Amino acid sequence: MAAFLTNIRYVAWTALAVAVVFLIYFAMGVAGYSFGDSAFWESALRWGHVLSGIMWIGHLYYFNFTQIPNMPKIPEEHRGPAIGKVIAPAALYWFRWGAMLTLITGLLLAINQGYLVQALTLGAADDPAFAVPKHIFIGVGMWLAIVMWFNVWFIIWPNQQKALNIGDRYASLDAAQKAAAGKTAMLFSRTNTFLSVPMLVAMTGASTLF
Repeated sequence: MAAFLTNIRYVAWTALAVAVVFLIYFAMGVAGYSFGDSAFWESALRWGHVLSGIMWIGHLYYFNFTQIPNMPKIPEEHRGPAIGKVIAPAALYWFRWGAMLTLITGLLLAINQGYLVQALTLGAADDPAFAVPKHIFIGVGMWLAIVMWFNVWFIIWPNQQKALNIGDRYASLDAAQKAAAGKTAMLFSRTNTFLSVPMLVAMTGASTLF
């Protein structure tokens, strides 16, 4: 058992396999749905959306509540090799791909539920005399998530690559340029932390309030 638990790949892939079997058994064997039923795919997509969202927002909160505030406490000679070359690049990998999968599964879930256009237009695609409040509410959450995803892929990640010289592509940058890139990445990461709270209100509330 120790050999299994000390290998994160074994743990992650086995957990995913167990979860899929668990879902299929209860969706099909107990609830009686089939692969062709919208409810089955809603359940699968909602699970994938939440799982990838945990990966994304979990790393966002790790950066903002743990790594960034405590970095100044680490001596410079230890900070670069340990954090900059090992921990941060790995965390940024899961961070940005968690964001991508969260966006994809969220859009697919909205398509499955039939409200993608209505949500993205904040109810404008509904009857103008009766815009559905749920579509406006979840639409605000979706746009906040899209802004956050954009920040991750097109602002935070490129600037972190420069600040940490990930992949040795920015070795020619001087200290001032790296510091500026790091500050930009931090500010937009902090912006995403702020946006994540109202975004989650819309994402969780839309399924219960309407």
